[in-house]
Amino acid sequence: MTIKEMIEIKKANGYSNQYIADKAGLPLGTVQKIFSGNTTSPRHQTIQALNKMFSGIAAEELYKDNTDNDKTDKKVYYRTDEGQYANQLLMEKRSYGQTTTAKKIIGNETTGTIDDYIALPEGTRVELIDGIFYDMAAPTFIHQRISAMIFNQFENFVNENGGDCIPSIAPTDVQLDCDDRTMVQPDVLIICDRKKIIKPRVVGAPDLIVEVLSPSNWYMDIIKKKDKYKNAGVREYWIVLPEQKKVLVYNFEKSGEYVEYSFEDKIPVAIWDNKCEVDFAYIYEKISFLYD
Repeated sequence: MTIKEMIEIKKANGYSNQYIADKAGLPLGTVQKIFSGNTTSPRHQTIQALNKMFSGIAAEELYKDNTDNDKTDKKVYYRTDEGQYANQLLMEKRSYGQTTTAKKIIGNETTGTIDDYIALPEGTRVELIDGIFYDMAAPTFIHQRISAMIFNQFENFVNENGGDCIPSIAPTDVQLDCDDRTMVQPDVLIICDRKKIIKPRVVGAPDLIVEVLSPSNWYMDIIKKKDKYKNAGVREYWIVLPEQKKVLVYNFEKSGEYVEYSFEDKIPVAIWDNKCEVDFAYIYEKISFLYD
């Protein structure tokens, strides 16, 4: 859920800044700065607290309202297995909006499968997670450049050192849970068990996944996908935050906590025993003009 969407929910439900601060456990001044537009890049912990508040309370109220037939022009909130709600734009404007699959997507009782995913028109940008389709916005230029340069450093390491690991980059379909209810497209991934790779896709959890955050997908990458990847058996997970010039690195084999790096650091790759380091200073040098 983006800050813009939170603002819409705040207005629709008449929440005061004080109410949000109390429910989210945040200082009133912090909430005021965010919802007045004075703070455009809140801290990671602040984002998590606001998401918990809006997903658990405000979204539930909107979900109940949106079940009315005369309110289908609003946003739709889909229930997740965790009992929270993930905000998705109404699917009617999509190119496949009138298909049978789209009807399944729009309904509150989503029954999407990998067969439905494969049947979508070529070029459709969605992910399927636990039977629910999630729209994927087109990546920005900076998003693509960061992803490509991370991939290149992984690829160079493999070329120089050998081994069975294979890096890949989006769009690569990953049948994460080896079932028919989840298909994701991580921005960058490394697979070290080649038996998981078949011609159409990867079947099973990659060893390392990198997601480059976009303003529209922070909820998915920081909250939902993190837990999904961890539970599926992904060993290492990086979340790149371009606007904050930070990288959050989870080594799930050791703990559920992240280590925070900046765009000035060389970040070691744990699955390769820290023998490979991704030079984010070099990456930032190549894209710094986009921050001017």
